[in-house]
Amino acid sequence: MSSINIFADREFDGVRIDKYLSVVFPDLSRSFIQKAIDCGNVSVNGKAVTKNYKLKTDDRIEYIPLEPVKLEVKAQNIPLDIVYEDDDLLVVNKPKGMVVHPAPGNYENTLVNALLYHCKDSLSGINGVLRPGIVHRIDKDTSGLLIVAKNDFSHRALAEQIKVHSFTREYRAVIIGHLKESSGKVVAPIGRNPKDRKKMAVTDKNSKNAVTNYEILREYKGYSLLKLRLETGRTHQIRVHMAYLGHPIAGDCVYGTPRTREEIALNGQCLHAGLIGFIHPRTQEYVEFSSDLPGYFKKFIGGLTVDE
Repeated sequence: MSSINIFADREFDGVRIDKYLSVVFPDLSRSFIQKAIDCGNVSVNGKAVTKNYKLKTDDRIEYIPLEPVKLEVKAQNIPLDIVYEDDDLLVVNKPKGMVVHPAPGNYENTLVNALLYHCKDSLSGINGVLRPGIVHRIDKDTSGLLIVAKNDFSHRALAEQIKVHSFTREYRAVIIGHLKESSGKVVAPIGRNPKDRKKMAVTDKNSKNAVTNYEILREYKGYSLLKLRLETGRTHQIRVHMAYLGHPIAGDCVYGTPRTREEIALNGQCLHAGLIGFIHPRTQEYVEFSSDLPGYFKKFIGGLTVDE
């Protein structure tokens, strides 16, 4: 497997290499990175290091990804809401509550299980056996649109667009309370929460730039309906940014506290990925797809009182 070379930025001077790599590769767990280091798959300036090695500015880090765990993920006949499909990709409307890909303790009933049944062998293999075709993700309890690559050609092209932030990604969300401005932009870096590694947070330490644009569509008593457009795509970005403003997303039990019976009944955040646009890898034309608000979202706002 080919290696990945990275040069450490000045802002990470003195940071442990395992912490640094967990920022560079947010999809990898700290334990997985430490295993890679222990196996000799990480070197600095041509020499093997331990997980507590502290970086120096411009250190050249070479990372050889570990081979993916050899697991057989089974195909399952789970209905899919396919918005678009051709020989290169699919756009799928993921329901709230569905996990995108298998993980330890949860190898069934995921989007990947459904895709393996629908696409058979026509999925890209870049992300290994556990994430075939998966170019990007949305949280389990976020509903909405996802792109799935059917081959490595389209996967690489789509991944490059994500890397340079050229995707159009628009969401709808209900937040708690009212924002002061009718529209605005949140520019605040996001990284692992230093006090809780399972959560993200706005922090200057080991973080990446994150930008979220918002617009108020309607205000209710105690809540607001927002349209949000991402300029970057950090883990939990919208949820973290809204909580940072003091207005967490309704139903979000990780970055907020559900206050009412209706919020608790949401079983997760009231957040929907309603629009996605990108350059089609094969045709090189810009395409855009949208998704209506799902039933749980309509039910929740239908029970709110409009703030006159």
